[in-house]
Amino acid sequence: MSNKAKGSKAERELLDILTQNGWRAARVAGSGVNDNSPCDLFAAKMGKRGFVIEAKSSKKSNIYITKEQISDFVLFSQMIGLSPAIALRFNREGWFFINPNQLKDTGKHFAVSLETARNEGKRFGQFFE
Repeated sequence: MSNKAKGSKAERELLDILTQNGWRAARVAGSGVNDNSPCDLFAAKMGKRGFVIEAKSSKKSNIYITKEQISDFVLFSQMIGLSPAIALRFNREGWFFINPNQLKDTGKHFAVSLETARNEGKRFGQFFE
């Protein structure tokens, strides 16, 4: 399975989790393919603040995201008035959720480790409810 297919599968999995928990959510067509799609999902729920979500998954213990991608993502969230959320899925660990400011600056990229996700990230119910 290609990295793109794995990413799409992870996004669909997260979409299912959101909808099963009463959120209305949609995947963004072409996310990760071109510069015109600065997020992977939108999610909203009555009585809750809406989110734009960037989903990342990895079988490794670190996830790297370019600074430009995070900058565009955060700017987009500010422009449309939704909260930005980074969704992280490590193999056999499930989903963790963090704010973009929790990413570590490594110079060229932002990064988050599995250890940081475990210690500082929140699970679905903690982050969205």
